[in-house]
Formats: sequence, C-alpha cells, structure tokens
Amino acid sequence: MDGFVIIGAGECGTRAAFALREAGYGGAILLIGDEPHLPYERPPLSKPADTGVPLRTITTVDAMETAGIEYCQGVSVLACNTAAKSISLSDGRMVRYDKLLLATGARPRQLACAGASRALEFRTYSDADEIFQRAVDVRRVAIIGGGLIGMELAAVLRSKGLDVSIIEAAAKPLGRAVPARFAERLHRVHTEQGVEFFLGRGIAEIGDGFVLLEDGTQVPSDLTIAAIGVVPDMELAAKAGIATGNGILTDAYLQTSDPNVFAAGDCAAVSVNGAAPMRYESWRNARRQAETAARNMVGGNEELVSTPWFWSDQYDLTLQVVGLPALAESGAVVRACPNGELEFYLLDGRLVGAAGLGLGNAVARDIKLAEMLIDAGVTLDASALSNPDVSLKDLLRATRSAAA
Repeated sequence: MDGFVIIGAGECGTRAAFALREAGYGGAILLIGDEPHLPYERPPLSKPADTGVPLRTITTVDAMETAGIEYCQGVSVLACNTAAKSISLSDGRMVRYDKLLLATGARPRQLACAGASRALEFRTYSDADEIFQRAVDVRRVAIIGGGLIGMELAAVLRSKGLDVSIIEAAAKPLGRAVPARFAERLHRVHTEQGVEFFLGRGIAEIGDGFVLLEDGTQVPSDLTIAAIGVVPDMELAAKAGIATGNGILTDAYLQTSDPNVFAAGDCAAVSVNGAAPMRYESWRNARRQAETAARNMVGGNEELVSTPWFWSDQYDLTLQVVGLPALAESGAVVRACPNGELEFYLLDGRLVGAAGLGLGNAVARDIKLAEMLIDAGVTLDASALSNPDVSLKDLLRATRSAAA
C-alpha cells in the first residue's frame, strides 16, 4: 500500500493514527490490531460493572472511516523486513510502508513453576472477561503478584465476597512503584478487608485447587491469577534487527535504530537528554508518545516531553503518583489534605515527584498542581510544601510570576 503503518491498536497506536491526520498527513494509514475488537481502553478492565467487564472503545468504525484510517482487525504481524520496508501479515498479505510505528505494547511476564498454565493471565479484554466470569462460580482466589494490578484485582474480588490470597515473592507488596508509606497503608487496608498475604515466598507448583509454595505451604485456590508484571513486546523488532534493550530503543524523538521505524508506548525504551532508556507504562504516556511520534513521522523535530503519572483505585482509596519520586535525594515532604495525604520529593530543591493517597478524588487536584510545579523546574521550599495552609496553586502562581 505504501504509506504509514502502525502495528498495535491499543491506546498508543490508535491515538497515533488520528494524530497523523491532525499533523497534516494525507497518505494511507493502516492500523493493525491482533485482537477481535475495536481498539479499547485497558484501565477499566480491572473495574468490572455488575453487567460484566466494560469494553470501553477508544474510537468507532465511523470515526476511523471519516479520518481515512484503515483498521486491520484480528490480524497479527509475522515479520518485518526493514530493508524492503515491508511487513508480512497472518492473513497472507505483504504490506509495504514508508514509515512504520511499533506500538506493540507489553505482554504478561510468564510464570516458570510447575502447572503454570493453570494460572489465568490478566492483560486483554478476553483475559478480564474470563477471570470475572469464572469468579462468579468460585469461592477462593489466589493472585500471584502483589503489584498494582494484583492489588486492584484483590480489592474487586474481595468486594464480591470471595476469599482472596496474594502471593508475592518480595517481602512487601507494591514495592517497585509505590512510595513506601502509601504501600504500607494499602497493605494494611487489604489485610483489614480480609485479604491473606503470603510474602517472601516462591511458588513450587500450581495444582488443581491449590498453589504450593516453596516452603511447603499450600494455599487453597479455585481460581489462580498470574499478575507478576509485564515485559515489552519487542520480539518483532528484535527479529527485524532493530536495536532493543529494556524495550525497543528509541531516541527522544521516538525514532529507533532504523530511521523509517518509530516506537511508542509500553514497548518503547526512550532516551531523553542522553539519559538511560526508560519505559513509562501508563495510559497518558501512551497518548503523549503517540502524538510525539506521529508528528515526527511526518517530518517534525519534537523531543518527547512527558512527566510520568499513574493512578490506582483500591476499595474507596485512590493512589496517584506523578514524576519520578525515586530521584529524590532525601525523605519525602509530607502534607496533609482533606480526606488524604500527600508526599513531595525534592532533588536539589526542585520538585521531581509527588504522590497522594485519599478517598475518591481527594488528592487529584493537588497532584495535578504538583505536576505543573514539576514541569516548571523551579526551586521550592520544603516547609511551604509541607504546610497545608500554603496553597499549591499560590506556589505555582509565584513560580510563573518569577519566570515572567
């Protein structure tokens, strides 16, 4: 067909297709997705309604047709030939491209124990639908993995009255991405809600009706779910000779080692300002990378600007984290807020991260203001950040006035 081809029809790939049109590209656009659905949002999958798992579509057939986007649904890409600038599809077609965007996302990390195939994965709509349909007829659920997805699933399933166990190889749940105090509080809430934790334990076997831990403990389970994280889906890129590492390696413009191939979203490891390549797994990052990649595919010269941000709903609490708290040089600056609590993280006096945990949307406004302060890159006083009587909005206004 020649034109622009996008592999991956998730949030990133779909947004990129429309962003190409917004950037003025008038040629052919082919969007390829290997699932039998219209492109859909993933965050709602762990929050089923009484009627089942919501399939919240990102776009419609009419919208794609109006934009001149050809959607190739339920088809996978078998190989990419960068020398010939072509891809081979599972339906037998060979398609040529002028520019290619890899938005292949991530896939679930695999268990390595005996009986691993008995555990259900949680990534796609079909995965979620099977899990929650089966949950109707069981009493005991074992979730392997105490990260955000595992804890979110535990909250939902516990609220349905099921006996839930979480098995985590680390000594604490939520250890990688969530600031320690908030991770500890969420752990306590789950325990109070009746979730049983098996921490610091490896798995020997998943059997019929049980999970056997390496220390000999047998955890009863009518339904076992694997939620041990994801890995970037970069097999297609690697086989095509495109540079990979902790993802498909790109520069700050989302361009890979092949000048005609870009990568964005969960599959991409992006190097900005010469820093080590980093992957940002979040809904908003997928959109921002998609838009940046699209503009650069049509001839732009725009570096990625994206502050990491994610949220998690567990029971009646919402956690939000923005920026890179791990960069902080010392302990967190704590600030109380109505129905919640905030933490700020400073490096050389600059705000580099913030996190909040509270009832419902209690921390949402402050986290948004914190993001603006992070992006401003100004020096802030820790005592002002910790004082709930000092408005974050006033701090932001002051930084903007000083910069004017």
